[in-house]
Amino acid sequence: MASAEIDLATLNESQQLALQTYTSVTNQEPAASIPLLERSQWNVQIAIAKFFDGEAADPVAEAQASFSNVPSLQQTSRRETLLNGSPVSSSSGSDPDIDPAPRIVPQPEGQVTYQPPFVFAIFLTPFNLLLRFFTRSVGILGYLLPFLPRLFPSLLSSTSSQSPRRDTTGRRPLNPRDTAARFMREFEEEYGGHSLRFFENGYAQALDVAKRDLNFLLVVLLSPEHDDTSSFVRETLLSPEVVSYVNDPRNNIILWAGSVQDSEAYQVSNALRCTKFPFTAIIVQTAQYPSTAMSVVARITGPMPPTAFLAKLQAAVTQHSGSLERARTARAEQQASRSLREEQNSAYERSLAQDRERARQRKEAEAAKARVGLQARQKLEAKEKRAVDLLLWKQWRAQSIPEDPSANTNDIVRISVRMPSGERVVRKFAPETKMEVLYAFVECYDILQTTSDATTHTAPQSESFSHEYGFRLVSPMPRTVYEANTKGSLKEILGRSGNLIVEPIDEGADEEEE
Repeated sequence: MASAEIDLATLNESQQLALQTYTSVTNQEPAASIPLLERSQWNVQIAIAKFFDGEAADPVAEAQASFSNVPSLQQTSRRETLLNGSPVSSSSGSDPDIDPAPRIVPQPEGQVTYQPPFVFAIFLTPFNLLLRFFTRSVGILGYLLPFLPRLFPSLLSSTSSQSPRRDTTGRRPLNPRDTAARFMREFEEEYGGHSLRFFENGYAQALDVAKRDLNFLLVVLLSPEHDDTSSFVRETLLSPEVVSYVNDPRNNIILWAGSVQDSEAYQVSNALRCTKFPFTAIIVQTAQYPSTAMSVVARITGPMPPTAFLAKLQAAVTQHSGSLERARTARAEQQASRSLREEQNSAYERSLAQDRERARQRKEAEAAKARVGLQARQKLEAKEKRAVDLLLWKQWRAQSIPEDPSANTNDIVRISVRMPSGERVVRKFAPETKMEVLYAFVECYDILQTTSDATTHTAPQSESFSHEYGFRLVSPMPRTVYEANTKGSLKEILGRSGNLIVEPIDEGADEEEE
């Protein structure tokens, strides 16, 4: 329970990266992965090797148990060495028939012997002969003069290590997939067509698939040089009842076979403690060893009738099918729980994203509303300021509008103006009066009406205010528009009298017309 309560935030960056790599390879829960990584000093490669091969027993714990004479189940562990991949066995457990199944990794493809082209090989032939002569000479000198290896150990060891180890069978080493394809081709050429479904890859890959899918792995090792190989294959392995049982998907059997003439199959035979050919082993995940280890639950050695072979195979499968089914159920529940958590996390993330989007939209709406309110206030303030400035301008302009000519003046221009309110105003002007003065009279008419003596009042004009007339003076018959900047005097433009109408300028309509 302590492992499940570990907070991932307490792990540093390298530990979190190791945990992520381990869980992606093994498909294990973080709570179950952290203890194994801690026992492996957070080394991902060691932890993955322990997951597939099983953990070795603690030597300190074994020494304490043997010293106290307390009976305990000692686990058997086989570790693959870095040089030759041979397993190292510890003390056997209480059940001698069940051993951990090691994961054999054959020689990498990059280390396979490379054969140069023929022309290049001819070019290198003198150098190869010279190298062989030198190597043999050093070897002979080392044999005749025993003190030389002590004086030049590095030289003699390097020359001896450079001598390649040849394959006496003449078979070219290949990668696991090609080796499996070669074995199936040779098997079909030797024994004819068959319906057995061999696993088309290496032993390590077959072991990984069986562990991942919780299936039985049936390993068949053959030796072409053995006398009983042909009869075993033809009479037992290819018998209809054995083929039908192995191919039945309800039995969950993965069949991997190999010839001990190949390096991989030979290493597998040593790891599985093969003592006699033909050899068959049944590997499955059991409860005797850690839940992450695969175990050899049965070994079938030597030739035997198909009925006896099938009986042993069925007995092993039946014995461990129950535990395997429980493991499948537990894994399905674990996967369902993980899927449920992922769905909940995904739903939470979607809900959080929706909340963030709604908050963003709400903030944008509030900002837009604030902008609209600010613009409305600014327009209102500008309108109020313009009204004040217009009033000041009217008061200032009304002071410069000339008064009506006296009654005894003969040369006058009589203008009749119809205001927007419908009121008709008649005003007399001097003949030389400009059209702008008539516009100013119409604009300041309300000021002139309320002020008895406009010349006695002074009103300051706003310097930032630029006045524009918001109306036009139009002659109805014929329709003629007179602008404020029309050149000439009123007498020249209108004659001695005129009848004009004040038409307000609609700025919106003017913009639409433009």
